[in-house]
Formats: sequence, C-alpha cells, structure tokens
Amino acid sequence: MLLQRPQINCDLGEGIPFESLIYPWIDRANLACGGHYGDEATLSASLSLAKEAGVLVGAHPSYPDRENFGRKSLNITFPDLSDSINSQISLFQRMTKEADLEMAHIKFHGALYNDAASNAEFADFLTDLVGERYPNVPLFVPPYSEIEKLARHKKLAFIREIFGDRSYENNYGLSPRSYPDSLLTRLDQVERHLQAILEKDQITSRTGIPLPVTAETICFHGDNPGLMDFLPQIRKKYWT
Repeated sequence: MLLQRPQINCDLGEGIPFESLIYPWIDRANLACGGHYGDEATLSASLSLAKEAGVLVGAHPSYPDRENFGRKSLNITFPDLSDSINSQISLFQRMTKEADLEMAHIKFHGALYNDAASNAEFADFLTDLVGERYPNVPLFVPPYSEIEKLARHKKLAFIREIFGDRSYENNYGLSPRSYPDSLLTRLDQVERHLQAILEKDQITSRTGIPLPVTAETICFHGDNPGLMDFLPQIRKKYWT
C-alpha cells in the first residue's frame, strides 16, 4: 500500500464551463497552450484560478491539431513538431511570468503523449527536446513507457503518471477511446480503479489482469462528464 498518496492532476484550460469548480480538489493543473486548444485569454483565466487555489501549473503541449483536439497522430516532421511544441511552451512561460507563477512540469497531450509512450524514436526526440530546452522542468511520463525509459537514461527530471479515469490494456497502454468504458465516468468505476492503485500498487487492466505499478501523480480529465460527481468524493475519502 502506498505510504504517500500521489498528487492529483487535471487537464484543464480546454474550454470546459465548470473549470473553476475543479481547482479546490487538485494539486497540479496541465494547461492547454495552443496546440489542441488554448490562447492568451484561456491561459490567463486558468492561471488566475490556479493561483487563487494554490495549484501548481504545467504546460500541456500537443500536436498542432485543433480540429481533432490533439487526439490523432499527425504526419509531421520532427523539426516542425519541435517548432510547434516550443512555440506552445513559450506562450505558456510568458503567461506564467505575467501571472507571477512558474512552470512546474510539462505534460504532453493526447496522441502526442501516447506516441511518446509507445514509440522509442519519438520518445528519443521528445526527451532530447525537453532536456535541451527545459532541463530542470519535470516531465510527466507513463510508467514502463518508452519515454520513461529514455527520461531515466538521460537523467531528466520526471514524474510518473497514472490515469484515474481511463482503462488500461495489458501492456500498460491506455485503452483506445473507441472501446466501451475506456473513459471512467462513474464514481463506482473510478473508485474500483483507484482502490487497486492506492491499496495494492497495481492497475487492473480492462481484461482483468493485475499490473504492478507505482506513480507520483494521478490524472483526471477536465472534460470527463462525471468529474464533479466523483472527484470531490474521492478526494475527501482517500486524500484526507
């Protein structure tokens, strides 16, 4: 059983109407910065909410693909992707400086996150980018992923992340969103998933296989339609 609870993080700054209600229940916010969503106005609003709640903030760059909300892999060259990611993070850094906040972490979004987890060449490119441009900023990585292996090898600062509202496959990968119940939206689903993580140090895969795992943070999606039905309850039950 984990002696110290992982921090709760949430993907935010993505246009959801009830965002202000989420901050009291989380420790870190991953804020969209222009790739899949976001601009100066949305970042300013989210940073203000995070500052008021005392929540750490991190950049949440994506493939430059607003049409698909960053959830489809793009056929894009590494130089072009590097330019896009650096542009997104630069916007985030400028806005955090104006808000008198600091970039506490970097977390890739959607298909970018998944591609970095499974593709060693892709993970190598992204860890080089982070190591060269943002060497002291912790990078969120999925446990046992290609990007975790390379971040560890390159001695980058990283934070292992588990999703608290997504189902997993037997290889530690997230279940495709096209699968039934790949996104956990009900309290009973989320609590069952969390109990295995917090009490047994394991994820139960979609097919029922126990997967040993440890992580420093647990993510919930800001656009999960059931978020405010379960997040306050699990925070009170397991984190207080």
